[in-house]
Amino acid sequence: MTIDVVLDGERVPIVRAVFEALLENSAASDYVAYHNAVDKGSIKFKNLVFLATKGEIPYSLFFAPLPLVETQIETKTAKLLEGVGKSTFSVNSRDVVELRSIELIVKDLLRKQALLKKHDDTLARNEIVGLLGRPGRPVEEDAAKLMRAIGLTHTAMRTAKNKQTALEHLIERLEANQILVSRSVNNFMPQRLKKKFSGMTIKDHKVPYIFLASESDREEPFGRQVFTLTLLTVLIARKIFAPVTYDAKSTALSPGPEFEIVGEILMPTGEISRLPLASLDEIVAAAEEFKVTPSAMTVRAMRLKRIDIETANHHLDELARRHADRPKSTARNPLPVNAVKKYAGRELSSRMFDVLDTGKLSPGQFCQAVCLNKLKPSQLNEFRVAVQ
Repeated sequence: MTIDVVLDGERVPIVRAVFEALLENSAASDYVAYHNAVDKGSIKFKNLVFLATKGEIPYSLFFAPLPLVETQIETKTAKLLEGVGKSTFSVNSRDVVELRSIELIVKDLLRKQALLKKHDDTLARNEIVGLLGRPGRPVEEDAAKLMRAIGLTHTAMRTAKNKQTALEHLIERLEANQILVSRSVNNFMPQRLKKKFSGMTIKDHKVPYIFLASESDREEPFGRQVFTLTLLTVLIARKIFAPVTYDAKSTALSPGPEFEIVGEILMPTGEISRLPLASLDEIVAAAEEFKVTPSAMTVRAMRLKRIDIETANHHLDELARRHADRPKSTARNPLPVNAVKKYAGRELSSRMFDVLDTGKLSPGQFCQAVCLNKLKPSQLNEFRVAVQ
């Protein structure tokens, strides 16, 4: 079976299996032009070039034999998965992240890693990667070891002004330890996220990247992101590099050692055991103090046997109802310099300014590699101030 490529009234058939294999394995499969071509059996040449560009595919490859195309796809996937594992790391969640839904983001962050390592000779081997080794030690020991390594304390998190401040503090501690942190910002990333997931860890022995997905439509997004970022940090310490999904509201009995370490870091057993947690109001107050969501505190209280599973489920249902009843907030468009800093990460941006200042990159190259051309050279001074 074939699909006709139409140019100036002429029709050139290409193998349908080639067309579908190339585009199904890329971000371009989300575009209407792809689905129209599959349905109609034809596509204008300009639309084919458009899809090839969006999928970062040489358009000449659409005219190649299927075995060659399959080899190219396998090679591309292997290179991409050098930084991200094939499987999705899931905790109490059946969701699976398809590689194509984050492909362009993975590629971009891998490029940023490579460029930084090429030009920054001050980078040392990262001591957090693989710090915890395999599961086996007591959760409390692993939590304490990781916290010491990144310079994080329970006091600093609890005394943070609010959950957003706690999140920023955690990011600062990670970046101080050569862990790059990228956060989702629509229109300032290579692709929009169509499917919800929590984030991902991208492998590197010097500058591993954490990508933290947006949580804007969830209960207390900053509290949720504090938990997610801590989980992603634990995965780097376990040397696990993968897209991540999890259900923080699950009351399943065995969430796994990584999830338990996160609970001990953010809601330590010794401190939680002394808190009054009999009512939902007390749980909400504890969540505010420990900078997590009330749902996370509810599940933690249940796991520590401070409340039973029926009470936990009742609280979770009530929290979901309260969240649904809240008026929906409208996100404001961020300033471009702040949006670029959020996606690229402050540490990556700051170090790349050092590279720019040595003349190893031109302002135009910096704008392309770091800012994805969302900023112009004339805006770099403003951007420099934003990342300081």
